[in-house]
Amino acid sequence: QVQFVESGGGLVQPGGSLRLSCAASGTNFNIYYMGWYRQAPGKQREIVAGIFSNGKTNYDEFVEGRFTISRDNTKNTTYLQMNNLKPEDTAVYICFADNPRRYWGQGTQVTVSS
Repeated sequence: QVQFVESGGGLVQPGGSLRLSCAASGTNFNIYYMGWYRQAPGKQREIVAGIFSNGKTNYDEFVEGRFTISRDNTKNTTYLQMNNLKPEDTAVYICFADNPRRYWGQGTQVTVSS
């Protein structure tokens, strides 16, 4: 079983920035892929960004260039730096980790509004 501690969500004005973090614990296996999904009210969950243990990353096209994902393998922690936030980025951001089974965090709310 994997447990997550997610933090960094909140309310920000359009154009602002937030940094999410997600620390996974409780596993003795390598987490080879981890990252973030998001789910807005009435919409399906969608991938935001992911990062492999070798540092390779992938991004949803709507956040590429604005969001940056990183990770600290020694702490099984991933970070999502979100810049130039837009109202359409408003969602619950949910951390996940694969080892290889996928585990999900509980999510943190991000609200972009003036």
